[in-house]
Amino acid sequence: MRDSTKIQMEEFTVRFAEEEDASAIFEMVKELATYENLLDQLEATEQLIRQELFQRKIAEALIAEYQGEAVGYAIFFQSFSSFVGRRGIYIEDLYVKPEMRRKGFGKALFSAIAELAAARNCGRLEWACLDWNTPAIEFYKKTGAAAMDQWTIYRLTSKDLQAQLRSVV
Repeated sequence: MRDSTKIQMEEFTVRFAEEEDASAIFEMVKELATYENLLDQLEATEQLIRQELFQRKIAEALIAEYQGEAVGYAIFFQSFSSFVGRRGIYIEDLYVKPEMRRKGFGKALFSAIAELAAARNCGRLEWACLDWNTPAIEFYKKTGAAAMDQWTIYRLTSKDLQAQLRSVV
């Protein structure tokens, strides 16, 4: 997907999200958090989504629409690999509403990001997937993606970061 183009399939479109999509994105983020059993960790708000994605432009988002209604989204951002020596794209979320799955919408979203990565001469396209999410794992395996089983993801939350700062002072 070139930066200024759309993918069209009958009544389905993948397009870059715009600020007026913030509400739909936030609703789907809540759905994703519920699906992943992480709703208790959701700190985002519609206003934060609007601010970070569309005003500060920290990340990019795509919207999947069917018959004019948002049925999925993807949020991604630029990364960099010192080993490859080039930028990459990291997919934070790729979500399709449950009733719209297995219709090719997720594949279209994923393909759009992959096309962007290729057009931008990225060295990598990366993402994380919960180890119990078998449908997603099977989908990603079909793309030819390799699991990075030798890597462990570490995280400090904003509370952890504050505690870390206090311990250094």
